[in-house]
Amino acid sequence: MALAKAARPIVGRKAKGVNVHIFTSITANYIPKARVLVASLKKHHPECMFHLVLSDDLPPGVDLSKEKFDSVITAEDLNIPDFRSWVFRHSVVELCTAVKGFAFREIMNRHQAEEVIYLDPDIAVLARLDELLVHLDKASILLTPHLTEPEKTLSGIWDNEICALKHGVFNLGFCAVRASSEGRRFVDWWASRLYDFCYDDIPAGLFTDQRWIDLAPCFFKELMILREPAYNVSSWNLTNREITGDFESGFRANGQKICFYHFSGFDSGAIDVALRPFIGKYPALKDLKDWYIDELGKAGQDSLGNIRCKYDFFDNGDPILKIHRVLYRCRPDLIERFRDPYSLQGEGSSYYDWLKANTNMIVDEAGLESREALLSALAAAQRELTTIKGSITWRVNAFIYNILKPFRRKGIV
Repeated sequence: MALAKAARPIVGRKAKGVNVHIFTSITANYIPKARVLVASLKKHHPECMFHLVLSDDLPPGVDLSKEKFDSVITAEDLNIPDFRSWVFRHSVVELCTAVKGFAFREIMNRHQAEEVIYLDPDIAVLARLDELLVHLDKASILLTPHLTEPEKTLSGIWDNEICALKHGVFNLGFCAVRASSEGRRFVDWWASRLYDFCYDDIPAGLFTDQRWIDLAPCFFKELMILREPAYNVSSWNLTNREITGDFESGFRANGQKICFYHFSGFDSGAIDVALRPFIGKYPALKDLKDWYIDELGKAGQDSLGNIRCKYDFFDNGDPILKIHRVLYRCRPDLIERFRDPYSLQGEGSSYYDWLKANTNMIVDEAGLESREALLSALAAAQRELTTIKGSITWRVNAFIYNILKPFRRKGIV
């Protein structure tokens, strides 16, 4: 059941009677980011309704009457078929993106919303979105590409253009849809693809919800690509956007007032690596980053930021590993046999029991700490290796090595 507060009146575009709704999608550990997002939005657009789509339980102590969210819609409210089986197939990141198409449809239907905007929780709104809403009057779908200008350097091509080819042309931290027949057709198509294919599987051509939207300009005529530098400013487009300004006068990208900034990679530390080449050049970026860290601290990042999602565990409390999910979703026979893979009811007849009997992939309580520490160390090593291999020095050395390889074999060098 949706958790809602009394609706606030829409006044911003009252003359036209347009009903604007904005939402984000999170698990409980992202509540601090969602608090920063909604506070920044309400500062500039107090008339907009803001919905928190939550694929989790509300943590103890979170009092909705004291929050700025106009409603909380749980994933269970979205009428997703075979819900428990479907959720199990997804990691937390996959899940929070997979529900987005269904959330668009639910908000349109439940609130008779004429315009619905999605924003990632790690976004902050820095100015009014009036020009964006004007665009949405004319188009049914608005998207922002990762890049709006060709890169001019080899590092830019590697870091941004090739990355966009892998992860998707458009950044789905933002998407806006008008509830026209074309907009609803888009939402229905997107939701159907996300139901079956919202996975982080780049070798298979998938990256959560993003790669699907590469096809959207081919399928939907009433689609507009926002190329203005004011929208969805983030590390992947800073090579072509000059960031200036401050909180008093407003922040600008290439002279245009920034509407919203995307603090992507905050938790993983990737934001530090990504911003390092630009901080010295654009002091405004450091001001933005320091402000965001401070706001997250006020919003409870230290106490809430490490909460594990309830869907990360079997019903007995044992952790679910990625391999458990991948194995399950790749085996139609297991999906059919275990309609609720979280459940341990029926001794010997649960998915958990099947894993214990047929694999060695169940981690007992004694081995959990060492296994988790090993996985954490492996992930850190992989991130470090990715950073090293992404550097210019590595690429130049690899290029020279490959050129000299035939000569080395012949003993010439």
